[in-house]
Amino acid sequence: QVQLVESGGGLVQAGGSLRLSCAASGLSFSTYSMGWFRRAPGKEREFVAAISTYGFSIYATDSMKGRFTISRDNTKNTVYLQMNSLKPEDTAVYYCAAVMGLFSVDHLKNSHTYNYWGQGTQVTVSS
Repeated sequence: QVQLVESGGGLVQAGGSLRLSCAASGLSFSTYSMGWFRRAPGKEREFVAAISTYGFSIYATDSMKGRFTISRDNTKNTVYLQMNSLKPEDTAVYYCAAVMGLFSVDHLKNSHTYNYWGQGTQVTVSS
């Protein structure tokens, strides 16, 4: 049984940092591409970042690329999202997702590509 468990969310002031973690179990982690998505109140779920099986990373926007870093530790079956210079508009529930194999950039940005999802962790950035 595949499980993805996010942690590390919380309340932070604008300009602050958080590191989200997503611990995976029940799968061969190194063979899975991993993604982070978020859903802000009243908005659709949106792509944040993804990392392929061999560590190639992509981000939704240049702003996120400059402030967020996705990484993975295959020895710990964990993917991370380091978020710096947080803004109030980053407030959302953040979800990690997993899909086995290698995919194109466009597929990794698409939530429908992913087979497994975590329950989410709340990130709130106060102004």
